[in-house]
Amino acid sequence: MDVRVAHCLLLWAVHLFPAAPRAALRVLGKESKTGNQQDGCVNLLPCKENGAMCLQPCSPSFRGETSFVCEDRKWQMFADTCASLDVQSLFQRISERELVPSCGGHVSVAGGRLPFLGEGKPVHGKPGDGAKYFGADDDRNSNCQADFSCIIPDILSSPTIPGNIADIVELLKKVSLLLSENVTRGKMQSYSRIANHILNSSIISNWAFVRDRNASSILLDSVNLFARKLILRNGSESVQERFISTKGYSIHKNTSGKTFDFSMEFINTGNITGHLAIPEEELLKLPKTFKAVSIAFPTLGAIIETSQLDPGFVNGLVLSVSLPEELQHILLTFEKVNKLENVEAQCVGWHSTERRWDNRACTMKSDNISSVVCLCKHHHRTVKSFSILMSPTMLRNAVLDYITRVGLGLSIFSLVLCLIIETVVWHHVTKTKITYMRHFCLVNIAISLLIADVLFILAAIVHNTALNYQLCVAATFFLHFFYLALFFWMFTLGLLILYGLLLIFFKITRSACIATAFSIGYGCPLVISILTVAIAEPKNGYLRSGACWLNWHETKALLAFVVPALSIIVVNIVVVIVVVMKTGRSSVGEGCKSQDLSNVIRISKNVALLTPLLGLTWGFGLATIINSRSLAFHVTFALLNAFQGFFILLFGTLLDRKTREALRMNCLSSKQKCSPAKIQDPDDSEDVKH
Repeated sequence: MDVRVAHCLLLWAVHLFPAAPRAALRVLGKESKTGNQQDGCVNLLPCKENGAMCLQPCSPSFRGETSFVCEDRKWQMFADTCASLDVQSLFQRISERELVPSCGGHVSVAGGRLPFLGEGKPVHGKPGDGAKYFGADDDRNSNCQADFSCIIPDILSSPTIPGNIADIVELLKKVSLLLSENVTRGKMQSYSRIANHILNSSIISNWAFVRDRNASSILLDSVNLFARKLILRNGSESVQERFISTKGYSIHKNTSGKTFDFSMEFINTGNITGHLAIPEEELLKLPKTFKAVSIAFPTLGAIIETSQLDPGFVNGLVLSVSLPEELQHILLTFEKVNKLENVEAQCVGWHSTERRWDNRACTMKSDNISSVVCLCKHHHRTVKSFSILMSPTMLRNAVLDYITRVGLGLSIFSLVLCLIIETVVWHHVTKTKITYMRHFCLVNIAISLLIADVLFILAAIVHNTALNYQLCVAATFFLHFFYLALFFWMFTLGLLILYGLLLIFFKITRSACIATAFSIGYGCPLVISILTVAIAEPKNGYLRSGACWLNWHETKALLAFVVPALSIIVVNIVVVIVVVMKTGRSSVGEGCKSQDLSNVIRISKNVALLTPLLGLTWGFGLATIINSRSLAFHVTFALLNAFQGFFILLFGTLLDRKTREALRMNCLSSKQKCSPAKIQDPDDSEDVKH
């Protein structure tokens, strides 16, 4: 019988304090030290085996233990369960009848049993279950039950060490599950003061040693569960603490848009703001008057990161909201903590079941240097809390920014100069059908890239100044169209080269060539661009978060650019291979070194000429996809493509022999002494270019 009683007591203790016993059993790994050997933890003597554990008891006035793990032959603190609070006693003081332990992980009360939540599960339950079962005890307890104020002094006077933090989280979880049927302003104030004690910015580092890594998520779920039962007086209520703020309003379909405004201190960096708005079109879905409650946390994002629950760096307030099921979409405006120019933002929602930030819960509406506007989808069970992260996949570097700016400036200047030269020499270099179509393609490549470069700058301005959403959609559409036009004109040039090499006897009229080129060069991009915006925009999945460009994470709209571009690059690589094979053949019976050298020079020249004109430099973008964190790949890609306009001027115009001769003739005919320096070709044959 004694054994059965002891077993019952052990089960009850595990359910009452799930974070300590179970976790302690987990950490006893390869090597545990007890007794006199624990001096090795205290004195931090070198350890022998990585992953070994060392347990050290707390001081006499605390219960629990401190565990250390061996890393690089040094003992590093892993978890600290030393605590001074008696959570069971505190909970009994605010409940209406003393709890009696029973077997099976339940708590017996007069009239029934109440389930306790297992470790590692989201907080979902019926608020008020405890009050339903408990009966009145005495006046002292009755007064404490009204607002929980009797336990506040004990909690606020307790040290905010990891063990006490874990116990307070467990206490708040139980209160949310069992004592939240009628949440008055007094109860909400006491609950907020207790939560505020462990949300203090000065003790964030202590959360790293709380045994249960899910404690911060459990706290968030508990606060959300308790606050949604807040009773509103005269249609509104507000409870403000330094590190947690709660606001509630009555809403109905005739409400002209409801907003929640927060301004809170963020970890000693001054006040930051958060703004939550329920759109009018959402309010029209309400059949009757409902309650909306929102909670703001300035430090919880840092606590989640410290707890190693999610590596994302939160760059603003964490805003939670409790809404009726009829409402789904909300607009949130977050002020950024880090307002550096190169810091990219990502709108996210906290998935309470999976315990992680989920970027699928939100889409970005606008982003500037100081704030972000997010459109988020509220789900009453899984996603109720939202914030912004520093984007983990966006590689930003001052070198890349400098290369891009200088390269774009030089590219635009080079393309304008290229078009001027083509205008001057047009009649001299377009006397045959092949040369006409070559320069025709070159001009359209230059025009497409010039407009795309200008639009790239305009799109960056629209993004940085947070102009309206429609303008960003328009900029993205035309940017998509002209970049596609650039690739399709390069594709047309590749087909022209193949025609000149392989189908020289197949006659096509000039008008047919022009019509075909226009259909490919502008027709295909137009169809793709229109289909992309028509399919993705109604789903709010056309734009990516933080930029006026195609979305990737939600709708994969970026594939409408990547797939055609990569396909054209592959085709043009084949074109270059064919050119190399054709121009690299030696004459039959000739094998002298001079002929071999001439072939090597000719092949190298043709590859150098065709690479920028056929867009092969964009193939280096694959390297940035394979290793997105490599600065070397990004710098190489930026150098090759930001200067593409200059390469087109150099290889497409200045190194073309007939273009130089036409320029020289124009200078002589106008009797000007401006003959350009003659650049000697290694081989004057027009194998490829004409």
